[in-house]
Amino acid sequence: MPLHQIINIAPKTQIYIWKITEPYEQLRAEIQLNERNEIRLTGMKSELHRRGFLSVRKILETNGYTDFDLFYDTFGKPHLKDGRHISITHSHEFSAVIFSDRNSGIDIEKQREKILILDYKFAVREMEWLDTSNTDIYIRKLTIIWGIKEAIFKIRNESGISFNDHIIVPPFEISDHRVTAILDFEGRQTTFAVFFEEIENFTLVYILE
Repeated sequence: MPLHQIINIAPKTQIYIWKITEPYEQLRAEIQLNERNEIRLTGMKSELHRRGFLSVRKILETNGYTDFDLFYDTFGKPHLKDGRHISITHSHEFSAVIFSDRNSGIDIEKQREKILILDYKFAVREMEWLDTSNTDIYIRKLTIIWGIKEAIFKIRNESGISFNDHIIVPPFEISDHRVTAILDFEGRQTTFAVFFEEIENFTLVYILE
């Protein structure tokens, strides 16, 4: 069954994780999209991206929603018509959605060596304390840091936020499974309790505001 895992965070907050094993044709036949998302899907060049997009709609179905219950604001942030908060992510073989009564952010990323050539674009401050001597650990921690900054951005969803300049992640160990990160933006500091875990060779990060 593609529904890989449900994580119960609180009585009104759950994370649904989907392992994308279905071919695109099967997913497409099973999902009905609203007109706007039909156009979005048609414009996606990557089949991997299209499968991720459709698997998110499968997660919606498991929670009693359809694509017609979902809409995006002018900043591209997803919302449900009933007012419940939602955050969406997908990467390669996994997709995940958090449903909550609180503003939330979620990110799932595959752990890849490619991140080693991108570290300076999002983790300049963190590179001051990261240990690069163990490449495997460095990749895993960088992936967590990227996920943290992506999840915080999804919560705030404001133009002008820089991963390097405004989001700060203090030292942590992978075994901690949580850390407190800071958004320092427009003269205001906001702290976020961040939770993370590894699923196969993927990293899942989630935050509740």
